[in-house]
Amino acid sequence: MKKLLAILCVLCLCLSAFAASAETVKATKAWKIALITMDSIDQHWVKLNEGAQAKATELGVEVTFMSPNTKDDAQQIECVNNAVAGGYNAIMVAANGPDAISSALKEAQAAGVKVVYVDSPANLPAEATFSTDNQAAGKTAGETMLAALTAAGVTEGSIGIVNVNAATDSTVKREAGFRSAFDGSKFTILETQYGEGDAAKSQTIAENYITQGVVGIFGANEGSTTGTGNAIKASGKAVIGVGFDKSDAILGLIKDGYLLATMAQNPDVMGAKGVEACVQALEGQTLGGAVTDTGVSVLTKDTIK
Repeated sequence: MKKLLAILCVLCLCLSAFAASAETVKATKAWKIALITMDSIDQHWVKLNEGAQAKATELGVEVTFMSPNTKDDAQQIECVNNAVAGGYNAIMVAANGPDAISSALKEAQAAGVKVVYVDSPANLPAEATFSTDNQAAGKTAGETMLAALTAAGVTEGSIGIVNVNAATDSTVKREAGFRSAFDGSKFTILETQYGEGDAAKSQTIAENYITQGVVGIFGANEGSTTGTGNAIKASGKAVIGVGFDKSDAILGLIKDGYLLATMAQNPDVMGAKGVEACVQALEGQTLGGAVTDTGVSVLTKDTIK
């Protein structure tokens, strides 16, 4: 009997320890976290917010999605200032440009606000960054297009790039990676054109490329890719389109054969891990500015589920 009681006591202690360790997953305070992305419209950001909200519920903290409707530095800075004035303890941010927002974030840090980057960092040290290895993913996009052109017997020609702007860190790196895939080939990469991530503007740019007789077009983000696919669809030409991000429109264009592939990121993972990092930093853990690659998948007609 004594032996049985001893075993039961040990089991109770183990269960208590497990319960205590499980409890540490919850935040010790109802921290307020502001999520500020480049805009609030693209499905990429909507998915990132969904991941953040799910993790916030799990940890017992509050996350407010307070992003501008359009990609605009001034509006994004205003969101940062509003978060500080509103008493938020941490800011998760996807910087529209690495420089424009840095001063506002520095002031936020001076006020005691923790900063974590998701998707695209600014030029300011932060607690942690969760993003795609954009240069590597851009190279994969280029290699995907190059392989398709080669398979079609096309060994030279011009290729257009539709990017967001010349400042956004993530898309600039994607373009650099894409270009590097064609080093040593006979293909000519034309001068990049910028559509600010707007699908309609990007479509006009892609249509102009098609008029110039390009054999391929790369879209650097969701809006750029959607516009590229729509331009190829409208033209009826055999142009190979490869892009970035995943949305219903992009998946539809791939299924219908107007886009070859898209590099699908994991924004929900960025959001979830970003919230986790905010809570860890707020509760005194040192994260050391670590950069975590959240991965990418190549989606084609064959791989879309």
